Amino acid sequence: MENKIGFRKWMTFILAGFVGQIAWALENMYLSTYAFYASNDMMFLSLMTALSAVTATVTTLFMGALSDKLHKRKAFIAFGYIIWGVSIALFAFFDPHSKISIVGNSMFLAGTFIVIMDCIMTFFGSTSNDAAFNAYVTDNTEESYRGKVESVLSVLPMIAMIIIVVIAGVFNCDVKKGSWDLFFYTIGGLTTLIGIALLFIIPNDQKLDKDEIDKEPYFKNIFYGFRPSVVKENKFLYVSLICFSIFSIAIQVFFPYLIVYIQTTLKITDMNFTITLGTVLIVSSIITVVIGLFMDKWGKNKLIVPALAVATLGAILFMFADNMAFVIVAGIILMSGYMVLTALFGAKIRDYTPIGKAGLFQGIRMIFIVMIPMVTGPYIGQALSYINPMTYINEYGEEVLQPNKFIFFGAAIIMGLCFIPTVYLIEKENRKHEHK
Repeated sequence: MENKIGFRKWMTFILAGFVGQIAWALENMYLSTYAFYASNDMMFLSLMTALSAVTATVTTLFMGALSDKLHKRKAFIAFGYIIWGVSIALFAFFDPHSKISIVGNSMFLAGTFIVIMDCIMTFFGSTSNDAAFNAYVTDNTEESYRGKVESVLSVLPMIAMIIIVVIAGVFNCDVKKGSWDLFFYTIGGLTTLIGIALLFIIPNDQKLDKDEIDKEPYFKNIFYGFRPSVVKENKFLYVSLICFSIFSIAIQVFFPYLIVYIQTTLKITDMNFTITLGTVLIVSSIITVVIGLFMDKWGKNKLIVPALAVATLGAILFMFADNMAFVIVAGIILMSGYMVLTALFGAKIRDYTPIGKAGLFQGIRMIFIVMIPMVTGPYIGQALSYINPMTYINEYGEEVLQPNKFIFFGAAIIMGLCFIPTVYLIEKENRKHEHK
């Protein structure tokens, strides 16, 4: 199948996908740590998370439509990554403990500038990755081999997570110390270098049939995906988005608390934790890639329900996992089901995205797959942790609620609900194919 895509496109998918996940992993895993290190104020963490989510969604809506309007993907991706990397490196200058600080020793200014810079970084990241790159993948893959591409893309966040933890460990970054400037220079420099490389790697944009988009005013195109007529014309696309959204909500019920749960509730720490997390991520990533090789041949619809069942089983098993070996087994089952299903749903969404209009739907995709799950899932998990509540001291020295096994129970219940629209989608698709 590789010859259908071509070496340069494969390189684009892998390089842009990977370094994009590295940059997002930095934001999701360590920017909040840096914000507290620099400001010593939890207020900036919640403010940064909220503003970043809004910025990402709005940016993708506007810039996805613009990349369609201008018939451009390459420039948005490559130059976006270059500036994205520069914006990451600039965080080094907001450390009030550093000699290169531009905020003096004011922790309040440090927190304020970090929040502002996070929004700026998110703008360029969402422009290049969420809007342009995701649309590029849709434009440059076909249904017959899209599952393979999605399976590769779905494991990149896990690999990025491992690498970002290693880099942060090298520079000793935590809430009390660390060579934060070198950390940001490294990630920012890597992102910028990949952006420069993509200028030469990404094939030139091909003119797509976008007459309808060209005739419509730009600001009208921004809300294209919200039109009732568009929803009706693309019913399978929106049902796929609903399926993916419900499943993503289930994942967000436990995922933000997974590391804390393993370390504080199950007491698996230090090298045992590293072995556990590494084994789960590596094995489940290999399983996902292997299944991805046969995903298109077997048929996506034949795999969706089994993958959802596997993920649900993994969540249930995790409720009872109380030792390192059990956690590894349950984790591999859960994460394998999660990544395979992410690849399957992602491929189906691309399958049903109208040709030449991929950019118009990236903001809609963000709303269903990122914003709604991240707004609802973590709060459901937090509420479930009040069942037989326990507390622990977090890295900020505060006493906080400790996640318990019921977060996996909640995830399993929501995954069960996901079967309803998923089975409906498959049945409707099968009937459609029978009448052809």
